[in-house]
Amino acid sequence: MGPHPAVAAIRLAVRRVLHDILTEHSRTTDAPAPGSRRATSYEAPHLAQPMAPSVTSAATTFATAAYHPARAAVGHRTAHEPSYELPRATPQEPPRTTPHERPPSPLVLVACSGGADSMALASALAFEAPKLGIRAGAVTVDHGLQPGSDLRAEEVVLRMRELGLDPVESIAVTVGREGGPEAAARDARYAALDAAALRHGALAVLLGHTRDDQAETVLLGLARGSGIRSLSGMAAVSGADGRYRRPFLQLDRQTARKACMVQSLPVWDDPHNSDPAYTRSRLRQEGLPALEKALGKGVVEALARTAQLSRDDADALDAWASQAETAVRDSAGLLECAKLYALPPAVRRRILRRAAIEAGAPAGALFARHIEEVDRLITGWRGQGAINLPGKVVAQRQGGRLVIRQG
Repeated sequence: MGPHPAVAAIRLAVRRVLHDILTEHSRTTDAPAPGSRRATSYEAPHLAQPMAPSVTSAATTFATAAYHPARAAVGHRTAHEPSYELPRATPQEPPRTTPHERPPSPLVLVACSGGADSMALASALAFEAPKLGIRAGAVTVDHGLQPGSDLRAEEVVLRMRELGLDPVESIAVTVGREGGPEAAARDARYAALDAAALRHGALAVLLGHTRDDQAETVLLGLARGSGIRSLSGMAAVSGADGRYRRPFLQLDRQTARKACMVQSLPVWDDPHNSDPAYTRSRLRQEGLPALEKALGKGVVEALARTAQLSRDDADALDAWASQAETAVRDSAGLLECAKLYALPPAVRRRILRRAAIEAGAPAGALFARHIEEVDRLITGWRGQGAINLPGKVVAQRQGGRLVIRQG
């Protein structure tokens, strides 16, 4: 008798992602000599036995590090070791091996909060990774926003170890205020996960976002009026070098919770997820249920499908804009207004946005209204003055050219 359908679904989703990770990883490794065939520990379970996880000392697993991005300070919970600044480095290179040595097993981490989604993801990774010769580890981030959050993080570490994951660590972060509480917490969390991935040399970090999370993201983007890229929601693959993977974007939240229940996995329900002070919480508790009541079941699935269609369209338009940008610049590299005017608005505005970012405008602070004002220098020229953009960037029209530079 096979596993429960919910368990089978989460395992299949993780297995597919792990295969993708290994396929991409194999392309970066040295190719075998012509005519030869070298089986690695991760190509197929029947070709080679998976390597046992490496033993990591407590001092290494919980080594103290400080990471200082603009909005978050990250440190490990150790009282006996000094802090040091995490160097800006590329992921650790695997040790060189001789022709008779088996290459080291690749490492994949899971970000686990202790909630149903991430616990289900951790259990599936622990089950599937050894079959493919992959080492599986976990990271939990303590945002410090609730009393006893440090104890909660320690409990998650214990649960991850019980699943057989290694290395496992808890990272404490200091959440700033810029962009609001939700954005600040997200920035701190991703900074911590980036640092952990670099420190351990992980190929990828798995995130437990579900189809329900995707639907919420699409609605939030729609409410902001941010355009098609915002409506595309969360990507299945994102981050530097495709670091972040979201295996559950096609699975609903109830499937993950059911998988935890049938496996007797304890889960923690974050009170922030039902706190009306947070926009996403209000949308989850009130907005989506109201839409389903008015429009019927299937709203979540439709919104997730909209995200994928929007992403495909946005990717195509981005590619078009990238190709067109060269043709609308003169020999000095300046944008020619007449040639920009001839482009479709969606393509032209992408070129303008990219030019503003290259000039120093922060992407996160550059909104649609900014690009619309710059676009009027092309489509509604009436001799208007320069447009001030975030990051002290100025856009102005001069002699039939659009000049975007630091003011």
